[in-house]
Amino acid sequence: MKKILVANRGEIALRIMRSAREMGIKTVAVYSEADRNSPHVRYADEAVCIGPASSKESYLRGDKIVEVARKLGVDGIHPGYGFLSENAAFAQLVKDNGIQFIGPTPEAIVIMGSKLAAKEAVKKFDIPMVPGSEGAITDVGEAKTLSEKIGYPILIKASAGGGGKGMRVVNNSAEFEEQMQRAQSEALSAFGDGSVFIEKFVGSPKHIEVQILGDNFGNIVYLFERECSIQRRHQKVVEEAPSSCLTPEKRKAIGEAAVKVGKSCGYIGAGTVEFLVDEALNFYFLEMNTRLQVEHPVTEMITGVDLVKEQIKVARGEKLSFAQSDLEIHGHAIELRVYAEDPLNNFLPDIGKLVQYKKPEGPGVRVDDGYEEGMDIPIYYDPMLAKLVAYGKDRTEAIDRLLRAIHDYKITGVRNTLSFGTFVLHHPDFVSGKFDTNFVGKNFKPEYLKNEAEDEMEIAALLAAHIFEGGGKKKSTVAQSNHIQAGKSNWVRNRSSMRD
Repeated sequence: MKKILVANRGEIALRIMRSAREMGIKTVAVYSEADRNSPHVRYADEAVCIGPASSKESYLRGDKIVEVARKLGVDGIHPGYGFLSENAAFAQLVKDNGIQFIGPTPEAIVIMGSKLAAKEAVKKFDIPMVPGSEGAITDVGEAKTLSEKIGYPILIKASAGGGGKGMRVVNNSAEFEEQMQRAQSEALSAFGDGSVFIEKFVGSPKHIEVQILGDNFGNIVYLFERECSIQRRHQKVVEEAPSSCLTPEKRKAIGEAAVKVGKSCGYIGAGTVEFLVDEALNFYFLEMNTRLQVEHPVTEMITGVDLVKEQIKVARGEKLSFAQSDLEIHGHAIELRVYAEDPLNNFLPDIGKLVQYKKPEGPGVRVDDGYEEGMDIPIYYDPMLAKLVAYGKDRTEAIDRLLRAIHDYKITGVRNTLSFGTFVLHHPDFVSGKFDTNFVGKNFKPEYLKNEAEDEMEIAALLAAHIFEGGGKKKSTVAQSNHIQAGKSNWVRNRSSMRD
């Protein structure tokens, strides 16, 4: 494998290209018109524009991507995550054109891409599952009867879903029909598939996932777990490895269960098996993501394994170079997803120019990003700016390092989740490890960050006043105060217009 096309953008495209370069492999970037000046485009050995800014006309055009790959003599295509990474039809198209898809087989993607099919596949391996429906349900009366048998609260979930879409918690029979209709409608709109299933709602679960890696010779290992319970809108914001709650016995049990899930679909490459874990540390299979995860760096930091390199090696037909007994946990790693979102306004995405963008440095700090100072944040894609990861000899040191890194990270021009990360890391529940997926709903209120936002506004106002004065001599205190107040007003007005 001498040349790889990365069918993605931003930080994950860069991250893949760097590992490929270390392996002596040439890389090809594909990009939309909006990403023409992005770092991943400049970093690649070759780059081709594949369409307008809209992902439907660029990054989701599998036919165009394969056409570019064939024209440039590409040996393999790495999909990253998102976009076409879990699209079985794309994986098959790549394969049909004689190009290696750096990921699982199309068949495995199909099985694990449907929550119902996935549950059916893992049944024979005796994997613990949350009580629920055997298959898709469309009849409201039948669904209601089953829900009463399972016992409320129950959870209605889209079979083809993800990211919290097509998901509804139902607390009693009176609200069942309305929530069922909403879930089906949302699932149909988001995924083109209105199939839903029902399962018992685990009220205070932890969301723990296990990284697995398989080769073409039937070998599958687990690279331990990641704790992913800090979420907003059912999407992860803070992840860490290992989990602070698992005993060695539970860690082994959940890891071996993840391997069985991989075996159920003949899995090859890097994949993640997700579980719900209750207060008693009982774990239940949730789903499998047949791709590299956003949060994979924390696993890399505690194991010393470069997951992208391993994906490429497996795609080249190599056997895994290590066994389960060779893998050990060293230290602790925590990741904060730095989003261009406003925590003061329900985490709504923000847009604008990165007026200031200075990354933190120092021991144990890793930043995976795809932006530079002066760049605009486009409205067309996921609002994640970067993944900020800190590593320490133990969890306490990892927390302290991440707090320091957040402090050193300078971002102005767009609202972001750095201050929210500080809030999480300081919270007693997080520090103690006694938290679940309800952490944000139970503990976070926008006003907790208000003082910090006011400090930021003061700095921005002072900067605006300085620019207004042309960098000349200081004016009187009264005049300076007037400039600061004017700067504040302009700052608020500009922020408001960007959100609109």
